[in-house]
Parts: sequence; C-alpha cells; structure tokens
Amino acid sequence: MEEFQDWPGTHPAAGDTYRSLFSRLGEGIVILKPDKEEAEWWAGAPSVVRDGQGTFWMACRMRTADSPRGLRGYEIRFLKSRDGIHFEVVGGIRRDQVPIPGFERPAILIDPETSLFKLYGCGPWKDGPWAIIKWKDAPGLDAIDPGSAYPVIQSIPRRYPRDILPEEYKDPFIFFTGGEFHCHVIGYMRRTERIYHWASSDGEIWKPVGRPEESVMNLDGWHDFFVRPACVVPLGIGYLFVYEGSSTTWYDPVYNVATGLGFTFDLHRVIDLTPDSPLAASPTPGDLFGTFRYSHWLRVEEEMWIYAEVACPNQTNEIRLFRVPMR
Repeated sequence: MEEFQDWPGTHPAAGDTYRSLFSRLGEGIVILKPDKEEAEWWAGAPSVVRDGQGTFWMACRMRTADSPRGLRGYEIRFLKSRDGIHFEVVGGIRRDQVPIPGFERPAILIDPETSLFKLYGCGPWKDGPWAIIKWKDAPGLDAIDPGSAYPVIQSIPRRYPRDILPEEYKDPFIFFTGGEFHCHVIGYMRRTERIYHWASSDGEIWKPVGRPEESVMNLDGWHDFFVRPACVVPLGIGYLFVYEGSSTTWYDPVYNVATGLGFTFDLHRVIDLTPDSPLAASPTPGDLFGTFRYSHWLRVEEEMWIYAEVACPNQTNEIRLFRVPMR
C-alpha cells in the first residue's frame, strides 16, 4: 500500500543503523505465537528475568481480535525455560480473575532482598483510568495469586483546575538499581503518549521523579506521534535507554511502532542516539504493519538477548528472540 512506503526499512530515510542491525540479526527465533494465526491476534510484551539457577522466566501479554481495541489483552501468560529459547507455559492470569477489562504490558523482577517474584501489570483499574497494578509477591510466577492485585501508580490529582498532568499510566518497565526500584512508564496526556519516571524504595510506594508533568523524552523527529519506554540496560557507567515510538507519517501510528536507542546517566535525562530513524522495526513486515516493540534486553554471557513483539506478514504479532554478539 502507498501508506506503507514511509515505514522504516522500506523508505530511503530508514538509515544505515537499522539496515546494518538486521543484516546481522536476521528474522530472529520465534519464542511464542498467538493462540490463533489470524489477523489482530498477538503474543507480545515480554518481560524476562533470569534467576540464580540460570532459569529464564517470562511474563507476556496475550491479545485477542474479538474485543474492543484497547481492551484486547485477555491474559498475562507465564513461561519458563532452561536455555532462554525453548519455553514452557507454567501458568497465567486471565483478566476475569482480577477482574479487569484488559491487560497490556506486564513487568517482572526478582526482589534483591527477599528473592520473591514481583509482578506488575496495567489496565483500567475498577473501570477507571489505566493504572499500574501489582500482585502480592510470591516465590514463583506460578504461585502468584490472581486476585491479589492492587494499584501502585495512578493519575495524580490536579492542584489547580488548569493543571495538565498524565491522565493514565500503562506499560511499565521496572528494574532495581542503586538501592531503588525505578519505573519508566507511558503517561497518556492530552491524547499523546510520553515517557515518565517513577522511583520507589520498596516497589510498593512510588513517587514521580522530578515534576509529574515532566516527560523523559520529547515527541520529536521520527517519534513525533508517540514515544514510549521499552527497556533500560545498565552499562556500568550510565544506562542504555531503549525506547519506542512512531511517526505521524506512518500508517496507523498507534500500532505501527519501531524501536530506538538513547543513553542516560541519571535515568531521567535521556540523550537520543537515534533521533533521525529507528534502530529496529520488524524484519518481516506485512502490507500495513512493521512493528518491533516491547523489547526486553538481557545480557547473557557474551551476547545481548533481545526479546521483542514483532509484526508478521499475516497481521499477527509474535514474540521473537534476537541475539547480538557483544564482541
């Protein structure tokens, strides 16, 4: 289609960074397909941790085509793997068990003090605005009580009638560093999506870093429609900040989402390393969509493993693994 010609990878402005990356990575390894091989059925939004025994654990969002858009996430599915490639399903939480109208991206991590699993998610809480929710900590993903969810990050009340603040929060990436838990999250403000930063000493009580209306990145360049958090990778000195976004010139930029890179010393001020074109889009785009989003980057020995939700030619999305040599 004519609208698709501006998608990165098909357009001359895609940039050498994107082309050189996928000439090395290829199409990736399929980790999980949607429950139906039909358009608008998606498996995606992976969050991955590796425990002290080397076992990989994944939480991801399963999405149907049969519900209204924005409420299609019907399950957070749990998987585990010894090698990070071959996963088995070990449980999950369905939306009617919470209950909640729909899910999007989950986030998992292992508490550094208790070794318990922390599971976060997002959805319209009590049929109100989207909020970040958390379940009660458990010794494993398969031991989490589906009915124990409660909100931990919600919209902040206005001080003045004309205050402009994020109305909803969704799609958290949460990790522990420097003695604190940090959350980079989508804030929905005046019908746009930007990145906001929250911090917590215990993973329960969260406060915005800086001013609550202050976003971490701007709507600019190729990501002038949306800009969203994907992952943060500690580098020893500073952090690689993986973000995603979309352009006003792309077909359906709400769902056509590509991935870029930034760098930050303080987790709050991000230098955009890919301002002109994205780093990654789907190596298998269809006629309409070429999404590469919700990527989780994990250092495994001498490689960077990138788990991502990737668009397929039949308008499904699936989770794939891309392995990048570090030397």
